Amino acid sequence: MTVATCWSTTVTLPRSPYPQQAVEAGLHFDSALPYAVRLVFPPLGRIEAVEWVFGRDLLNEGRHAPVGEGDVTVCPGTAGDILITLRGATGDALISIPAGIVTGFLLDCFALVPAGSEHEHLDLDAALARLCD
Repeated sequence: MTVATCWSTTVTLPRSPYPQQAVEAGLHFDSALPYAVRLVFPPLGRIEAVEWVFGRDLLNEGRHAPVGEGDVTVCPGTAGDILITLRGATGDALISIPAGIVTGFLLDCFALVPAGSEHEHLDLDAALARLCD
């Protein structure tokens, strides 16, 4: 059985031309992909929805110390927030999310799939069958 949680929030983009402008976002977790979380930005005007997938442990560890290499890095901010840097082909974005939101979301995630039990939620037979088709 797959279980999921989703937290809606607003984030800011401190390095943007409008650093205090709130932007809607969602943090998503699905037990079918127990190692991952998704940060989703809904469509805005002509801009299509944007979704970033990265490690649940990366988000968790980044609450306490800078972590990550490559496209996604996470670190604690200085104002009760968590800073996530997203690097893509068209540029970089620094996202600031309230630490309380991130902590609450992760508590839900770990309640659904405790650390160390992720492998119990993977359907490897189905994944292999899809690869072989």
